[in-house]
Amino acid sequence: MFSRKRDVAEAAKPGSSTDGSSDAVKAAAEIERAGRAAGAKGRPTPKRNVAQAANKRPLVPNDRRAARQEARAKLREQRTREQQAMLTGDERHMPLRDRGPVKRYVRDYVDARWNLGEFFLPVAFVFIFINLFATQNPGLAILVLLALYLVVLVTIVDAVIMWRRLKKRLVAKFGEVPRGTTMYAVMRAFQIRRTRLPRPTTKKHGSYPS
Repeated sequence: MFSRKRDVAEAAKPGSSTDGSSDAVKAAAEIERAGRAAGAKGRPTPKRNVAQAANKRPLVPNDRRAARQEARAKLREQRTREQQAMLTGDERHMPLRDRGPVKRYVRDYVDARWNLGEFFLPVAFVFIFINLFATQNPGLAILVLLALYLVVLVTIVDAVIMWRRLKKRLVAKFGEVPRGTTMYAVMRAFQIRRTRLPRPTTKKHGSYPS
């Protein structure tokens, strides 16, 4: 390697050859090209961004219709798995909003309690039905409406009492109450017990979680 460089240097000197400077320059160029071919790849090394761009695959597949069908099939499969988990109680496949020990404790507490909110919808339908026949009697219609407002107020008060007691239990057991737990408990309390999802794990009222 060092001899090759020395030959190039000697060939490049003006007085080292009697054939003239042009022949020396040509010889030096040939020796330099031979050295590059022997010790190099023969091509320039690509930059990192160029190599990464060459390895990237297109984000949008060529067959968009097939991709949409595959995405819909995966979504249906996920929904079916979540629905089955809500019925069986398999928390691994439940939606994120229903996972965790805090949400499980909230469900068990609400399901063990007699909540006035779970009777709100049936009672409201009864009042609406009565109001249809009381349209010709303004006095009776006003009484029915006031009674419905009273039912709403009582159910709200009951939900507030339920949450205050449940919050004390959550703080004592878990130390903190995650955001959104209040609405989660209240919405479950206003659902009819047999229609709640995930399904109640307690068979009857009064079996409060420890």
